[in-house]
Amino acid sequence: MEQTHSETERATPRTYLGRRLRRMRESAGLSLRALSEAVGFPFSYIARVERGEQLPSALLCDALDTYFGSDDLFAELLEMAQDSAIADYSRVVLETEEKASRIQVFHSSLVHGLLQTEAYARALIDASSLGKSPEQRAQIVALRMRRKRVFALEEPPYFWAIMDEAAFKRPIGGREVMREQMAHLIEAAQSPHITIQVLPFAQGAHPMLGGSLSLYTLRNGSTIGYIESFVTGEPVESPRRIVESTQRFDIARSKALPESESLALMQAYLREYENEVDS
Repeated sequence: MEQTHSETERATPRTYLGRRLRRMRESAGLSLRALSEAVGFPFSYIARVERGEQLPSALLCDALDTYFGSDDLFAELLEMAQDSAIADYSRVVLETEEKASRIQVFHSSLVHGLLQTEAYARALIDASSLGKSPEQRAQIVALRMRRKRVFALEEPPYFWAIMDEAAFKRPIGGREVMREQMAHLIEAAQSPHITIQVLPFAQGAHPMLGGSLSLYTLRNGSTIGYIESFVTGEPVESPRRIVESTQRFDIARSKALPESESLALMQAYLREYENEVDS
């Protein structure tokens, strides 16, 4: 069936995915219910995907690719649709993380996105994504989890995180979510490619209070900075600002606890959350 001019104008990665699914289903002579039974997902859900009203989950895409033998087509279309929903500044971060040989980050009150569990990310995004639908929030969570693929690369970047102790004290999502998050941080700290240091409350004021900074060293040796607030982000590329940002990071690192003491503090917070969950 040929698309009308108006349909073409409205085409987005999401609607293209839905149309491609509908064409493949119809070519196979399947009704929505028949496809639903074949892949094990509700037919009303698949119908919404076909109409472009909802993005499929990664599990549904895997099931569709397996059933139709489509060689990861739907998985790739899902990534395209998710990418199109990323704000420009977030897309810069996503692409830069994948090209970096070293990533250095500081967050003043939250666990960094690359170290977040899915439950922690969901609780944080639900609280901070004002005006967004549940589906939009779910897309943001999925994208954040996708960023973790950098750690699975053949040559993953060296990741150095300085975390303010405030990130451990604030119970994002509740005690059980924080228990899981602390356990994940402790596990991540065991990786040879990941270093986590904690900047404790006892250090008082420091030059990174209230801010978040990421420094990406690319394979050619150049460095790109990225400063993020609660609503936006800003790439930093000028040599002067890179030097200034690096100096701020170095001062924060000099005030942070050594790795062993940072690990001990994280373990103390884990025990605290475990005790609160059990009580």
